[in-house]
Amino acid sequence: MMQTLYKVEGAQFRIEILEKPKIQEFINTHASILDSTFEKVEMSDAMRRRLQRSDYIFSGMKTFHELNEAFPSLIDENGNRKPFEQFLKDVQKIDNTYNRNYLRAEYNFVQASAQMAAKWEGFRQDGDRYNLQYRTAGDNHVRPEHAALDRVTLPITDTFWESYYPPNGWNCRCTVVQVRKSKYPVTPHDEAMDLGEEATGKDTKGIFRFNPGIEQKSVPDYNPYTIKRCKDCDLAKGKQKLAFIPDNELCAACRLIRQCEAVRYETKKEYPNGGKVQVHQLVNPADSDFKKLLQVADFFAKQGAEVKLTPKMSRPQKFVYQNIYHTLMGTKFEGKCPDLQINGLWYEHEGFVSDNPKRAFRNMITHGIKQSDRIIIDKPDLTERYMLRSILGHIETGKDIKEVWLREQDGNLTRLYKKRTAD
Repeated sequence: MMQTLYKVEGAQFRIEILEKPKIQEFINTHASILDSTFEKVEMSDAMRRRLQRSDYIFSGMKTFHELNEAFPSLIDENGNRKPFEQFLKDVQKIDNTYNRNYLRAEYNFVQASAQMAAKWEGFRQDGDRYNLQYRTAGDNHVRPEHAALDRVTLPITDTFWESYYPPNGWNCRCTVVQVRKSKYPVTPHDEAMDLGEEATGKDTKGIFRFNPGIEQKSVPDYNPYTIKRCKDCDLAKGKQKLAFIPDNELCAACRLIRQCEAVRYETKKEYPNGGKVQVHQLVNPADSDFKKLLQVADFFAKQGAEVKLTPKMSRPQKFVYQNIYHTLMGTKFEGKCPDLQINGLWYEHEGFVSDNPKRAFRNMITHGIKQSDRIIIDKPDLTERYMLRSILGHIETGKDIKEVWLREQDGNLTRLYKKRTAD
């Protein structure tokens, strides 16, 4: 990430750097660390996706601050750009502060938030059959201000839970449980609110007064990397998107990060050997070839490859296209939308159906090479010798074909052709 920042020209920090691939890789890595805290927590898919979205936006805003803080270190006291090695040494303190010290507390907070969000989903399913009761960890590490909330009992509909549902601060271990209405008396609402105010009194800014289950966020919109007005921002609430006009650098960074989040990937499968299947959020699972593409992706991932499924796009926004297909920019395939990226290389899948296998093969090759020079086709009822001879015929006419794979009906793939490269 610092190498990317080092290459920035000019005397002013520009938020557009957040779009750069290496910066996005850093944000995604940070977000995945936070996501890992609730991998095994039972919750709905919708809740999981929203918590992951919250982790990404939080990670993006944190990264914005890291970059902004590191930018002045590019220049020495004489106004000259430092050698990269010196710059990297100077920004190590920033890395230690943000990605060691802060990250420990953030990790614990997201873990607690996710667990409490999952609990809230379960509470909601039971409706008002039970009351909710606040519980502390019950040991001598409980901070006194949180201990005052212990055994506060209220209906799930009480607004108390909107502000004082755990976690109520960094490293808070408090929880909430369901209790029978007949077993515990209900705490008067005003008394509970006073106790809540007293318990979170040290949080003078009110950063932690949110309910992760209601808001479906692992981190509140107002946090150490944002400002108080973010609590009521329409963009954060999802009410405005493209129409939102930022009036400061932080708001502009927030909008850009949210745009980047809208076009990120979701990990579907991971293997011990490092193989991974990721599906872009814009991929339509209803597409006729989606299951085939997942099958192809799984085949390569099992062999240790990192595979990404990318969306079919018609006249996409420039930002969206560049975010997904940035490695095609400046090549003859710029503007095309191949189906898969396997270990950084682009592949197009074709599965043309015809009662004439020779025509099907010809169409798959012809259509495929318009999207990529690496093609995966559904194997037609033809001999490999015939297909290989046909591929070489295309090459003789000037077509550039680097690889052709055959997909069997059982999902296995075999490579039919690979272009020889010079040693």
